[in-house]
Amino acid sequence: MVLGATLTLLGLIIGFTFSMALSRYDQRKNYEEAEANAIGTEYVRADLLPAGDAARVRALLVNYLEQRMLFYTTRDEQQMEQIYAKTSKLHAELWSAVRTPAFAQPTAVISLAIAGMNDVLNTQGYTQAAWLNRIPTAAWVVMVAMAIVSSLLVGIGTKDGKSLSRVLLILPLILSIAFFLISDIDSPRHGMIHVSPQNLLLLSKSLRST
Repeated sequence: MVLGATLTLLGLIIGFTFSMALSRYDQRKNYEEAEANAIGTEYVRADLLPAGDAARVRALLVNYLEQRMLFYTTRDEQQMEQIYAKTSKLHAELWSAVRTPAFAQPTAVISLAIAGMNDVLNTQGYTQAAWLNRIPTAAWVVMVAMAIVSSLLVGIGTKDGKSLSRVLLILPLILSIAFFLISDIDSPRHGMIHVSPQNLLLLSKSLRST
């Protein structure tokens, strides 16, 4: 009874943790789509600005789009620091590019361009928060501790030596695979499962064609 209850509880905790990791992965994918939509919308709304300001906003948005694609594909930590710095600089330049004509001509039409740029900046912040949202360390400690206890209980409850050797190989292997999958999904920049910037790439191709 103790062994069955322990394994059931371990299975529930692993299932809930996997659900947490999967929801965070879906959240990162959704924010990538939101970023692409926000940048594409603001690129079109740049037509509402004066010609000179519109050209500057479009050029900055193209550069910003390149940095956002690098954010999703880069794995090197030093390069990520450069991307963060360039992104922050582009944020200031983008906001300045729409703020200047808004002060000169504070109309409802130009306010649409201001709102679109606000969405561009906000979606980047949401994406950054989603990538930093990881499974807590305490949850990993609890899962590992319960996995060790469960393995010990299985070993103690097995009387046949031959059966014991098989169980001691199978149960830790299954738990290791489950932990590896959860860790891989929960790691945005490491492992094998990553969020691909498909929508940003499609937007980049669309902007180049126009």
